[in-house]
Amino acid sequence: MKAAQRLLLVHAHPDDETINTGALMAMYAAKGAAITLVTCTLGDEGEILVPQVAHLASDRDGGLGVYRLGELRQAMTAVGVQDVRILGGAGRWRDSGMAGTAPNDHPSAFMHAPLDATAGELARIICEVQPQVVITYDSLGGYGHPDHIKAHDITHAAVAAAAQAGWTVSKVYACARRRRVEEADRAALVELAELAETHSSAVPFKAASANMDWATDDASITTAVDASTYIDAKREAMLAHATQISVSADGCWYALSDGVGAALRGVEYLTCVHGETAGERDADGFEVDVFAGVQ
Repeated sequence: MKAAQRLLLVHAHPDDETINTGALMAMYAAKGAAITLVTCTLGDEGEILVPQVAHLASDRDGGLGVYRLGELRQAMTAVGVQDVRILGGAGRWRDSGMAGTAPNDHPSAFMHAPLDATAGELARIICEVQPQVVITYDSLGGYGHPDHIKAHDITHAAVAAAAQAGWTVSKVYACARRRRVEEADRAALVELAELAETHSSAVPFKAASANMDWATDDASITTAVDASTYIDAKREAMLAHATQISVSADGCWYALSDGVGAALRGVEYLTCVHGETAGERDADGFEVDVFAGVQ
């Protein structure tokens, strides 16, 4: 018997799922929802934060992708997600790297994956697990990463193909980083840096630049899932992605390889791009449950 609530998430690389939707996944998994994660690449081009495995970098011995697959499985154990799939099988599609970099030209770079074939495969997964709700990225891939953009494209094509094949997804969401929250994080880190200068104390991470072109204004956000009760699970998942994510000693902040800090929060923001929002609203008028209105 299928679970009453079924959620499918499509992410580009291991760690994307935890950063964007880790608390949400933990919350719905704990409530009994069936959750399927489809990760499109193994993140072969990620910068490595752990010196002991620096040799796994793509410009050295290679093998980071396989290592990160292990991190992904450990992270998903932390948030209670059992159904983890790699699109095309592990290693079929390669991390394309940032736009305009040499890995873009790799013959297996995900950014060049044929839309019909990859969407067809994802559509078959959709028809198998029958999610009412699908979560991926917006059309810009959040911050312009070509693999995030491709994940968006194939997800929407797959949802359309699945509908023709007999399963209609009720709601599709794009992950969002709320500008107001990101600006608050920046202000807090700037203040910490100023205090550190006078008290000779350490600052966990550096502040983001003022130009947050990847952040989303409130007018474009529809949904805020408050999974703060599950923030410990999200933190544990972040710690599992040790090659990619640094977590501050107090567990309150995290950063990627660029060292730019963000607060580790349990509220995760989304934009409903297919279907209708419904149900209870929070104080800001955001929908609070992605399954609201779903039969």
